[in-house]
This record gives sequence, structure tokens and C-alpha cells, in this order.
Amino acid sequence: MTSKVIRRLNTVDRDFDGQLKQLLAWEAVANQEVESIVAEILQRVRAHGDKAVIEFTNRFDHRHLESAKDFALPAAELTAALDRISTEEREALEAAANRVRRYHEHQRQESWRYTETDGTVLGQQITPMQSVGIYVPGGKASYPSSVLMNAIPAKVAGVDAVNMVVPAPKGALNDLVLAAAAIAGVDRVFTIGGAQAVAALAYGTESIPAVDKIVGPGNIFVASAKRAVFGHVAIDMIAGPSEILVICDGQTDPDWIAMDLLSQAEHDEQAQSILLCPDAEYLDRVGSSLQRLLAELPRAEIASRSLADRGALIQVESIQQAIEISNQIAPEHLEVSVDNPEAYLPEIRNAGAIFLGRYTAEALGDYCAGPNHVLPTSGTARFSSPLGVYDFQKRSSVIYCSEKGADTLGRVAHTLALGEGLEAHARSAGFRVKDF
Repeated sequence: MTSKVIRRLNTVDRDFDGQLKQLLAWEAVANQEVESIVAEILQRVRAHGDKAVIEFTNRFDHRHLESAKDFALPAAELTAALDRISTEEREALEAAANRVRRYHEHQRQESWRYTETDGTVLGQQITPMQSVGIYVPGGKASYPSSVLMNAIPAKVAGVDAVNMVVPAPKGALNDLVLAAAAIAGVDRVFTIGGAQAVAALAYGTESIPAVDKIVGPGNIFVASAKRAVFGHVAIDMIAGPSEILVICDGQTDPDWIAMDLLSQAEHDEQAQSILLCPDAEYLDRVGSSLQRLLAELPRAEIASRSLADRGALIQVESIQQAIEISNQIAPEHLEVSVDNPEAYLPEIRNAGAIFLGRYTAEALGDYCAGPNHVLPTSGTARFSSPLGVYDFQKRSSVIYCSEKGADTLGRVAHTLALGEGLEAHARSAGFRVKDF
């Protein structure tokens, strides 16, 4: 039986490589019209500060702001939101925050140095960034988990100021998002969004301090703005659609795997869900589960489009071949739903996050497992890593030369500098060399 909601592929097909390439194809966020609009917004905010931020926020978010006081949220509002949410919600947020914090504390880097026999000291000094900006989607969307995943690593790193921007269309704010900001220790919240919020964080305004780095997800305007300001400030990444790749041996409950695939498909129409399995009959069963479970989802229309356009059930010859294909795809999320999954771990080269075993649903990583859910997408796991504490820390080299060390190194540097034709370099090093 063939599923009606998702395509079937087989690695033995003569044109499989071409089919896979077509399946994975995704255009990075680049739209000339959008980029033109974003460029104007960035220029206006850079030149006119709060006035431009207010103008664009009123236009795009249907607000009636008159001054910066209207979009700077008092700290008391965060505490009030924390008090308004239910006990169950507060306990869930606190449990997730504690797990995220505990995991990221293991990532904190420390300064180090060593002394050579002639007294020369070499080392590395670790310092946190002074300020970062967190973009959190607002309006209909509610992403308190995004607040925790972006703010907590920055706080663990020792960042002095964590400033959050969140749009409030027609003045609407989500209590869970604000409560998460309170729990995560966000220092200031500004109820603005879009490219104007990115511009304000990058360049600073009369009311919004400029930051060193901007992190967090957003729509095409936010992504384009982040790309445009990169270099003036640092950014985390330009994220593509969410992805899940599941490797299964055919022994896991097919409903579990189907729902794991749907958990990504419901994000948006461009999300990607792929299953690799050597058992054709099992793929049929997962296809049937998808069809049945899809009808039960509130976001069935979105998930259905995602599965039809970018999803696939792929029959492989072996689990080993599945891993090879997975390394080629370099997925954001990889589930290894097999017996003894850790035996395959050393062979997995490219993945944002790896979920081992039949009981480890990817959704746990989205909310509360502990590791960060900000992950490389669109194959960038080949060279990128999850967001972490190290993204908010800087490394400075430390060099201290003793008199003897300067003599030894000076001779080496003098020779190499002359070889490069840089006379001043050579003489600078040579001045500190005895009897030279």
C-alpha cells in the first residue's frame, strides 16, 4: 500500500540520487522585494532611532505607540505574567529552564595558560559578550521555549545584558513568553518586532541599547534583516525550515514514528520530515499511521502540505546505508530508533541534534531535555553546531614574553618577516634580540 500523504522512494531506484537532491532543495531566504523593504527600514532606524521604530511598529503591527515608553516593558510586567499563568504552566517552565541551565553549565569555557621553560607565558582568556539581543516571535505564535533556549545560555556565559524584542500585534502579548523571560533572567523587554527590531538592536536607538549579537528565529523580514546587519553585529544563523530525519529498523510502534514526523510537519509548509527504513512493509504501516493521525491535528492543513511537498518515506538496503544517507543530508534533528543505537553513534558525522532510542521523541528536545533547540538547518550541520554558551563567549589570545623568550622568538620572527619583505616587522622583533 502506498501512502496518499507522502511520497515513497527507494535507494535502488536508478534515479534515486536525483530524487533525493530534488527533495532536499530549498532556496535560502532571499527575496529582492523583501530585501529592498528591509534595507529601507534599516536605514531609517539607523538614522532616526526611536521615531522610525515607532513609525514602522504602528504601521506593521497596528499599534498606536506615541513614545518609547509605550514599547519598553516594565520589569513588573514580567513578574505579573509569571503570577498570571497556571501553576502547571509555571512548574513546566521552571522544570524546562532548570534542565536547560544545567546542561549549558557544562559548556562554559574557562581561561587557561601555560609557562614555557624560558618564562614565556601563553594562554587564552575567555570573556562573555557585554550585551545580546533575543528576537522572539509574537502575535498568534507563542514560543516560551525559544526564550529559554536563547536567554539561558547567554546568562550562563555571563553576558551583562540580555535584551529581548517581541512583537505585539494590536498590543497582544503572550503571558507564557513574558513568564519565560522572567524565569530566564532577561534584563529588558521591548515590544517591537520585524526588521525594525533587528535594526534597533544592531544600531541602537535613544531607548534601545545596541548589542553585540542577535539571536532567535523570525519571519523572512527578520531573517533578511539579520543577514543585512551581520558584520556590524554577530548573529546566530539564518535558519531554514525545520527538519526531522528518522532512521528506524522497523521495530518501533509506527504511530510513534508517524507522530514524530508530523511534529515537524506541523511547523510550516516548508518543514521536512523523512523516514529511512529497510523494511518496506513497515514504511507502509507508517504511511497508514500518517494518514490516520494527520486528520486528528488542528494544523492538519499545514502538516499535509509539508508532507506532500517535502516529506518522504525512503526504503534503504540497511541501517548502515541509512546512516550514510543521513550524513549526506546533515539533518537538523536525527532520530535513531533502533536496537543499541549508541553502537551507531560514532558513525554519525553530520546532525544538529541526535536522539537515540525508541523512547526519545524529538519533541522532548524542543522543550525540556536540556540541549539547545536552536540548531543548524538545510545541511549546515556539516559545519555548524547548536547554539550554546560558547556562542556568547569570546576567546582572546594571551602572550607574555620573558627577556629570554623575546630573544628566542625574535630571531625566528626576524627571519620570517624578512622573508615576507616586511622590514618594520623584522626590526621590531630584532630590537629585542641581544647582540643582533
